[in-house]
Order: sequence, then C-alpha cells, then structure tokens
Amino acid sequence: MSKSVIIIGAGFSGLSAAAFMAKAGWKVMVIEKNNTAGGRARQLKEQGFTFDMGPSWYWMPDVFERFFKQFGKNVSDYYALKRLDPSYRVYWSDTYTNIPANYQQFRGLFESMEKGSGTRLDQYLKEASLKYEIGIQDLVYKPGQSITEFLDWKIIKNTLKLDVFTSIKTHVSKFFKNSRLRQLMEFPILFLGALPQNTPALYSLMNYADIVGGTWYPEKGMFSIVEGMRKLAEELGVVFRYNESAEQIIIEKGAAKKLLTDKGEYEGDAIISGADYQFTDSTLLPVAYRNYTEQYWNKKVLAPSCLLYYVGLNKKLDNVLHHSLFFDVEFDQHASQIYTDPQWPDEPLFYLSVSSKTDDTVAPEGCENLVVLIPVASGLENDTEELRDSYFQKILKRLEKHTGQSIADSIIYKRSYSVSDFKTDYNSYKGNAYGLANILSQTAIFKPSCQSKKVKNLFYTGQFTVPGPGVPPSLISGEVVSKQVIKAFKN
Repeated sequence: MSKSVIIIGAGFSGLSAAAFMAKAGWKVMVIEKNNTAGGRARQLKEQGFTFDMGPSWYWMPDVFERFFKQFGKNVSDYYALKRLDPSYRVYWSDTYTNIPANYQQFRGLFESMEKGSGTRLDQYLKEASLKYEIGIQDLVYKPGQSITEFLDWKIIKNTLKLDVFTSIKTHVSKFFKNSRLRQLMEFPILFLGALPQNTPALYSLMNYADIVGGTWYPEKGMFSIVEGMRKLAEELGVVFRYNESAEQIIIEKGAAKKLLTDKGEYEGDAIISGADYQFTDSTLLPVAYRNYTEQYWNKKVLAPSCLLYYVGLNKKLDNVLHHSLFFDVEFDQHASQIYTDPQWPDEPLFYLSVSSKTDDTVAPEGCENLVVLIPVASGLENDTEELRDSYFQKILKRLEKHTGQSIADSIIYKRSYSVSDFKTDYNSYKGNAYGLANILSQTAIFKPSCQSKKVKNLFYTGQFTVPGPGVPPSLISGEVVSKQVIKAFKN
C-alpha cells in the first residue's frame, strides 16, 4: 500500500516536492491557501493586462531543464523560452547602459569603461564557472543536516577557490576599480537578499548565471513555469485543494497525525510544509513541538520585502527594455535603510519590468504593462495606501525623466502590493519577500532544518531552508526535501 504525504503550499518548492514524492509512488495532496498554484509567483489578470506578481527574472535555465528531465520531460513540453538581448538595462544618474547577451560584446563594454577589465573579466568568470559547477551541481543538493555532508573531495579540494570566507564586495574590488562596473557585478547578489559586503564571494556564481547563462523569458510570463509544474504534478497523480488554509498540525506520539484546515482535516504518513517556515513552526505546531523559539526568529537576518506596483498604460512606451534597473540614486543609503537601520527609504533604487516589450499577449493591443519593484526592509510598519502612493509619484517622475516621455496621464490600471499583503496572502514572517538573507551564518547547516527535530514525519521546504531564496533554489529545495522524506521512511 502506497504511503501518503500532505504538502502545505503550492509555491515552487511545494510543486517540486509534490512531483518528486508522486514519482516515488506516494499519494500526494497539496493544500493551498490561495486560489491558484504559484505562491509568490502568482499571476494577476485585470482589464486585459497580465502581470507576474512575483519573480520575473529567468536565470539558470539548466536547473529548470534538469528538473523536468528527471520526469522524462523537457522544458519545451510545457513552455517556450526566449533569450533576451539586451539582457537588461541599467540607468545611472546621467545615462544608461544596455547589457548585451553576447559575451564578446559584454567584454567590450567592460573594456570601454575600464581599460584592461576585459581580461580581468575573463579570469573572474573562469573562477565563477568553477563556483557555479560546484555550487549548483553539488552544494545546493545537500540537505544541510550535518557537516559530514561537505566532506566531499571535490569540495575539499576546491575550498579556497570557493571563496566562502571572502565577501563578494571584496572579491569584485580585486578585479574592477570602476564604480559602475562594480555595481554591475554586485547587483545579482541583491537576489540573495543581503548586502555584497555580507555575502560570501562563492556567490559570484550568480555573475556566471547572469553573463554566461543569460536572461530568458518564458512565453506568457513566469506563471508559465508554475502552470508547467502543476500540470506535471497532476500527470503524476497529485491532487490540489485551493482556497484552503492550514490551521493546525495535530501531533500524536511524536508524529504529525493530522493537518487541520479551515475546511476539513487530512491524515498522511508525512507532512511537508512549503508555507513560510516561521508560520508553520510558530503557528501550526504546539509549543512543545516547535523547532525554534521566537527569540531565534527575531535574531535571523531576513531578506528584504518589496513595494510593488502593477501598472497598465493605454499607450506604448518608447526606448524601454523588458528589464531595467534604476541605479540613479545613492546605493549605500538605500541599502543601509534596508539592512542596517530598517526604515522606509528616502530615495530608493528600483526595478522596472515591461514584459509587454517581449510578449504582446500580456497587454491589450497598443498598451503596455509595467511592474515596478522597490526593495524595502522586512517588518516595516505604517504600510498605508498614502505612503505607497507617495513612493509611486516619486518613481513616476524618475521614470518620465529617464525615458523622456509622459506616463502618469496614460495609467488606466494600478495596484500596489507590499509588506502587509505578504503577511496576509502568504503568512510571511515580518512581510518578507525572499526568506532569509544568504549570509554565511545562514548558509547550509546554519539554515533552519528541512527536517523537524521534534516531529519525526514533519519536513520543510522553501526559501527559509536549504538551499535558499530564489526560483531555481526553490525547485532544488523540493527535490532535496523529498529525498529526506523517502530516506526517513526507508529507515
């Protein structure tokens, strides 16, 4: 008789875990609080516009291909991909830089900004390639349960080359002196939710993912990945229950006996929570069976939250790309107001996505869809509509200045989303958007455990546990935890 597992949450990690558990012959049921799969990667459709509500960058295509191949499938069985060229644009205070997809052109860009930097870029990426190979093919697939997992000859042999104890900021400064080149190389680290000076140089692998792996777009948006993973899971027999909120895990004899929801109760041989880890540990479990205390969570360094705007325009914009980063104000001040002295930022950097530049299905004809993202500190209060609107007006002025065209008078749809929404929709701890910051003291064995220390059949997946924040790591997290469940039941 096959065993059964209940999975809480249909985000990327929950979908991944569901597919792997079903492949292993388990009966799988996924309980999802919202009305669709996707978690933070849900889709918003309004007035003919389609927005990806969360992730919008498609990097590390090899990780997605690897995921589907383990089920005898290809990415192309579920969605089409297009490589973007230019990959993205970076706006400075006085100009902008387009980032070419072609490496020789990218190298030429560096050389034009700092003589000799092209050769140094070659060396930098040679080192980053090794880190990517070991990091994405070896380290991230370890469950982080014991230091002995890392007693691997390949890892030991290359320990110094992995630069675990050097910061990415220090590492980048050894190769490049130009301040804008440094910012270009440090920016991908922001996806990991920590300052460059606090992030291990191991994560220069993100530069390899960016420059060599490329920036891609899944046809009809990132939600196409969600739909593909959901279809795969259903093909494997996974059952989804939407609009149903987990409320309590019942423990009997040291094991999770039942999951109570607002609509019923479910029994399974195991439970995997892909919900926010702190919510599961501190709300769904009785005090005696929690892994961590409130004090523990308060000491954790959280990745940022976001202030997002989904905007529909009744006209097309000139001279804008699919992805743009606005580094036109002081980086250090904004970073300090996220991490060092958390507060609503004075003059924020921001990111702009205009996916209708690549995909004409996401906006009505002659229209444009915009997503604006401002990183903000997790846990901020006073998340009011008045405050959100004040930031929107600031951003609009900067957008109009840099693009040289009016935007405000063409808005026909707008919705904002921030800290309080993350709490409401995802039970997100302090309204975080990305989980834990990927600093050394919160890496691998130092992350919250993917297996409960007190409940023998309770497991965790997602951005709070191994391997960390981001879409590719979430796919990997589901695979890692499923192996732990199967291993635990074999034993």
